[in-house]
Order: sequence, then structure tokens, then C-alpha cells
Amino acid sequence: MSSSYLPATTDSIAQALEAKTPSEAISILYRVLENPSSAPDALRIKEQAITNLSDLLRQENRAEELRSFLTQLRPFFALIPKAKTAKIVRGIIDDVAKIPGTSDLQISLCKEVVQWTRAEKRTFLRQRVEAKLAALLMENKEYPEALNLLSGLIKEVRRLDDKLLLVDINLLESKLHFSLRNLPKAKASLTAARTAANAIYVPPAQQGNIDLQSGILHAEEKDYKTAYSYFFEAFEAFNALEDPRAVFSLKYMLLCKVMVSQADDVAGIISSKAGLQYVGPELDAMKAVADAHSKRSLKLFEIALRDFRAQLEEDPIVHRHLSSLYDTLLEQNLCRLIEPFSRVEIAHIAELIELPVDHVEKKLSQMILDKKFAGTLDQGAGCLVIFDDPKADAIYPATLETISNIGKVVDSLYVRSAKIMT
Repeated sequence: MSSSYLPATTDSIAQALEAKTPSEAISILYRVLENPSSAPDALRIKEQAITNLSDLLRQENRAEELRSFLTQLRPFFALIPKAKTAKIVRGIIDDVAKIPGTSDLQISLCKEVVQWTRAEKRTFLRQRVEAKLAALLMENKEYPEALNLLSGLIKEVRRLDDKLLLVDINLLESKLHFSLRNLPKAKASLTAARTAANAIYVPPAQQGNIDLQSGILHAEEKDYKTAYSYFFEAFEAFNALEDPRAVFSLKYMLLCKVMVSQADDVAGIISSKAGLQYVGPELDAMKAVADAHSKRSLKLFEIALRDFRAQLEEDPIVHRHLSSLYDTLLEQNLCRLIEPFSRVEIAHIAELIELPVDHVEKKLSQMILDKKFAGTLDQGAGCLVIFDDPKADAIYPATLETISNIGKVVDSLYVRSAKIMT
């Protein structure tokens, strides 16, 4: 950082913009910020210099320097309104977030800012940075710390009746409870977010977030038709904003179609005007799964899981539903294969279905326990013995019905005799 400062004027900003290298531009902007003038025009130029400098440091991936830069700006924040301070601080935190591999740095930076805002009694900024910190902790899978932070923050924000922040926090709490597999609390938090959102104007991106979370929770309850409608609403919101989350909403829409056995509709949705904008690995993965489901082919299903591992296995929402879909497909295929037999070698079934013998044996034993078919495993001979479905004898239900009718007659006779006696 140079010892001689530059005047806080538009000419200095223009000089930085015309610099040949980013390092030179950064040096010029630092020198502008060193100017001790606190005149209104100088402060306005310095604000612009801070924004430009933050962008340059982000482009150069200098995350640590952004962090120290934010600390250096604290004396400057005493000269400008609190609202502008909040905008600058949140902007720099967002710039750090755009640099890959900085999750730990973001968490420590947010904690530093929270401590500073507590000391300076900047409640508005602290609450928003704490919400950001809770989101980062959740992404880092530090769930207990995130939950403790959110529970205190929600009580505080409810007292202040800051509806927009309350929507953000309740939505974040819903995602957190869903990550902890606590579905009732996730639904309760989402309902609270919707209630707060109904009282104010919610930006389209935030409304899209609410619809996306609603779809995820309905899909978790196997209500795929309702989930599809929510994912569609989220997709429309994100698509209008050209938000990258639109492709994930579309992906979950296709997942819902597959789960309700309407896999044939997937190709039509992908080839639609809206779908063609997002053609890529995410949609190719769902198309491969839909093809495997249409053909009821476990082999194609496993090929899809292998070829699109990042899009299917590493997406927790898709992975959870595809696991149950795989089990359903496996059961349907096994039932179809064993139907002609009364006794068959397990190795032969494994050969037909092209899966390991131990995997097939385990699944067959599970199906027998779940009463999917009547049979037993002869492990000594390595065979599956299938029993005929026992035919229910019609005499037993008829007998029970007769006894029930006799009981009713006896009860009515007892009532009549009681009336005569009185």
C-alpha cells in the first residue's frame, strides 16, 4: 500500500479503471481510500472505490485480503450512515462467498463481524450477518451450532417484527430441520415462513426458494403430484430471473414425473421451449433414469447411476428418492422372474437379473419377510422355494357373519324383553 494518498475524486476512480493490470488498479484504489478527507463528496467517491476494490479483489481470488480490508474499513464506517455500512459489509461478505474454497474463511469472517456489530450496537446488520452465518454453518454440516444460533435469532426478530428477515430465517430453519431428518419441525418452520411472507411483498427469488422447499418436503412425504406443482412454480420464478437454481427445480420436476410412473413425459418436458435452455448433465441424468424406468431395466438404471454419479448420487434429494425407486424396480423384476417357478436356484435368478448372488439373496429374504410373495430360502441347496398363494376358505367369513348377525338378534331381543319387564 503506497504512503502517498490520491484525491477522492472521479478522476482517481477513472485512473483506476484505466489501469493496465488489476494490481495497479488495486493500488490506486487503496491510495484513494487513504485520503483523510471526510467531505460528503469525498465519502461518496470512497464508497465507489470500496465497491470497485472489493470486485477486483474477488476477481483476483484474494479472499484473505478482502477479510483484512473489511477490518481496515471500520474507522470509515463511523463516518457514513448505518444503512450504507450494512450494504458495504454484506457486499464484501458476498464477494468472499463467490471465491471457491472459502467456507471456513467465511464462517470466521462472519463471526468477527458479529462481534464487531455487538460492540457497535448495530442490531440490523448483526441479525443479517448471523442469518448468513447460520446458513454457512448448515452448509458445513455444523447443525447444532446453526440451530442454537437460529433459535435465539428467531425470538429476537419476532419481537422486532421484521417480516422479511423472519421469512429468511424460518426458511433456513426449515432447511436445517430437513437436513436433520426432522420432517414435522421442517414443515412447521416452512408454514411460519409462508405466514410471514403473506403479510409482505416477497421478492420473486425468495418466493421461488419457498416453493422449492415446499416441493422438497411434499416429495419427502411421497406426495409427488403436489411436489411437482411447487417445483414448477419455483422453476418459473427462477427461470424469469435467469437464476442458476432453475435447472435444479426442473430436475426435481422430472424426478416427480419418474416417481409417479410418468417417465414418458420426461422427454417432452426436456424438449419444451423452457427445457431446452437448460440442456446439460443434470437433465441428461434424469432422462437416463426415465429411460431405465420406462424399460424397467435395472442394468440401465445402474449405468445411469454410474455415468451421472455427481448429478444423482451426490444430490441428497435425488439420491433419497432414487434409492426407493431402485428397490421398487428390483422387486418388480424379481417377482416377474420367479413367477414361472415353484423352485429355482438363486444363482439362476442372479444370472437372469445380472446382479451379485448375495445381493439377490438378501433382497429375496427381505421380500419374503415383507410378504411380497409366499416362499422360503433353502440356503443349504442355494434355492428359492415358492409356495402357491393359500386360497382363503369362504366358509370362515360366512361363519363369522352368521355369528355377528345372531349377536345382533340376541341384543335386540334383550332390549325388547327389558321393555316388557318394565
